[in-house]
Amino acid sequence: MIENDPTDDPRRLGDWLVEGGLELRVLRPHAGDELPDDLTGYVALVVLGGDQHAYPSADGTPGAPWFPKLEGLLRKAVRHRVPTLGVCLGAQLLATAHAGLVERSPSGPEVGPGVVGRRDAAESDLLFRYVPLIPDVLQWHADEITELPRAATLLAASTRYPHQAFRLGDRAWGLQFHIECDTAMIAEWAHGSELLAELGYDEDLVVAACDRVMADVEEVWQPFAVRFAALALGELADDTRRSLPLLGH
Repeated sequence: MIENDPTDDPRRLGDWLVEGGLELRVLRPHAGDELPDDLTGYVALVVLGGDQHAYPSADGTPGAPWFPKLEGLLRKAVRHRVPTLGVCLGAQLLATAHAGLVERSPSGPEVGPGVVGRRDAAESDLLFRYVPLIPDVLQWHADEITELPRAATLLAASTRYPHQAFRLGDRAWGLQFHIECDTAMIAEWAHGSELLAELGYDEDLVVAACDRVMADVEEVWQPFAVRFAALALGELADDTRRSLPLLGH
């Protein structure tokens, strides 16, 4: 698991993956951890969110020094069918690693509790076919995936932000929204938030609104995370060909 920002740690998602039987190794490149050259020895790759941009600055500087290598790992994961999950910034990096486009959202920031709509393609998806038609999610982003990679399958959308969830290949998923947060994490983000100031939102009201849907978010996304863990461990039956024997547990 890659933690891009100390304010967005594994939190509830980490707990759910452990419940599903995975042993987590969290790499923190923001604190100096080196990313591996490949995914040998790992059964899955999870990339968390962060305050950085998935796209480079005007002078070509990456959003973080480790992003080029991380994008390389994401490409290897998709190519070798390593189960992969990108959350918010992680989803954006999954997109940019495969020639998708991420930009400052023309619709403005999206912050707080919300819902997304499952698309028809989700019916045949290993993970999303068990997600409700209109699941609860938590949003906190100003950037947006404006163009999905050409080979991506759109799994969930919303009116103002059409690319809320997608799959690349048969084992890599990107979620624009957050499923890992607890109320304490949201409260930390809300304190002095420029996004909330831009929107004119009251910090306490946003935190309270997010807190009210925490149980609903868990009801949907805890089973999703456990199914992802089962896929990583080879315990989830599907009609696709088996994983290449690339990784150990």
